[in-house]
Amino acid sequence: MTATASASRTARLLSRPVRINGLTVPNRIVMAPMTRQFSPGGVPGEDVVSYYARRAAAGVGLIVTEGTYVGHESAGQSDRIPRFHGTEQLAGWAAVADAVHAAGGTIMPQLWHIGMVRSAGQPPYADAPAVGPSGLRLDGTEGLGRAMTRSDLDDVIAAFAEAAAAAERIGFDGVELHGAHGYLIDQFLWAGTNRRTDAYGGDLVARTRFAAETVAAVRAAVSPEFPVVLRYSQWKQEVYGARLAESPQELEALLVPLAEAGVDAFHASTRRYWRPEFDGSDLNLAGWTKKLTGRPAITVGSVGLDGDFVKAFQGEGAPLKGIDDLLDRLEAEEFDLVAVGRALLQDPQWAAKVLGERFDELSAYDPAALRSLS
Repeated sequence: MTATASASRTARLLSRPVRINGLTVPNRIVMAPMTRQFSPGGVPGEDVVSYYARRAAAGVGLIVTEGTYVGHESAGQSDRIPRFHGTEQLAGWAAVADAVHAAGGTIMPQLWHIGMVRSAGQPPYADAPAVGPSGLRLDGTEGLGRAMTRSDLDDVIAAFAEAAAAAERIGFDGVELHGAHGYLIDQFLWAGTNRRTDAYGGDLVARTRFAAETVAAVRAAVSPEFPVVLRYSQWKQEVYGARLAESPQELEALLVPLAEAGVDAFHASTRRYWRPEFDGSDLNLAGWTKKLTGRPAITVGSVGLDGDFVKAFQGEGAPLKGIDDLLDRLEAEEFDLVAVGRALLQDPQWAAKVLGERFDELSAYDPAALRSLS
């Protein structure tokens, strides 16, 4: 960002409140979910409370927490990633929600089941098998897990619903279901991992059935005005060129059943928000999502930085990138909210600096600096 004229526009556009079902988010800035593995035993402690509260106090309107495992033994692969079940774990999360509210923000947990990404013997439940729609890993490998039975499907759907009910009970403002990046819900949506021949596999609409039933169960487990958000993506881990939909028509066939099942907003995950999703239109994935469903949409992908976030996992930094194009799209109502990942991970004050027009205080992304930040 360089021009002061556009700086005032930044504050005006990003400071507007927005509704997601019964929730009013105070501004358009969302903290994207980012796995950190700072919760031994799956319990978020005081450091996690402080981590989220600092960002809410600095002006983030909506925090979506790091992915949290639902109450199914095959859901995860680490004993340091938080869980959203269990007395001690939920007490920790209640403290997080209270602190974020005291700081003026709103917060949703991201509910997560990794499916066939899990490997044998991994914690927190070493004996649990990897499960997925067809027992296939993202690269097509067989034999490292098993296809889910009808009983498995029921158990996982119930686990998502129970976690959502717990979130409302302990004071969260909504929930986000992780249906992106090649994890369980996404494994059902993608033809590359869903080879089922029953009602949960087949054409694109049939492949939405598990996701739609999960959404419907969550919707039934919470109050009518409690927001249910779904995060989804075309790309997968290590399969960046994967696509659920090759055209707007296919995307509509995918998203409409999910909206009808009870999704209040979609979080459309891309690696670079400025990339058009389909030929012949400048709309990105969030833009198409809003256009096709009429639901609020959250955009994400290298906001404020000129570099692919995937490379951050390889220790690479990223230079600053202006957000004038982002503001143009937001002003045109292409999407409704903007999720920020690495920039907020590195700088808890990012939202305050942007909303306060202190652009000269922003810094490039440096993974090495994260060791001293929380």
